[in-house]
Amino acid sequence: MSLQAYKTATQRAENPRDAEYRLFGQVTRALMDAAADPNAEPARRMDALDWNRRLWSALATDCADPDNALPVSVRAQIISLSLWVSRHTSAVMRREEEIEPLVEINRMMMQGLSGGAEAA
Repeated sequence: MSLQAYKTATQRAENPRDAEYRLFGQVTRALMDAAADPNAEPARRMDALDWNRRLWSALATDCADPDNALPVSVRAQIISLSLWVSRHTSAVMRREEEIEPLVEINRMMMQGLSGGAEAA
């Protein structure tokens, strides 16, 4: 089976929650890599921060849609977190804050997407 065929099959079999978890994992890894190397290229750091901000912006946009099936209170919390992520990201870009809180928020989202929050 070719790599492209495998990717296509995986995407078809993956439910939206798994896709969100996978995307959060990729973005969080990029943030962790940027945080781990303070001497890294500024462009790499900015790319990771921008990717994370775009992910959260997309979540907020989706949650603002009246047809979104999540409960209104959960949607409001996600939108609120998105606003915080945007503000904190700007502060990180100005080197006024650290990346770690962004990583922690993403990890909490991943825990919720994996069902870990229900088990806790």
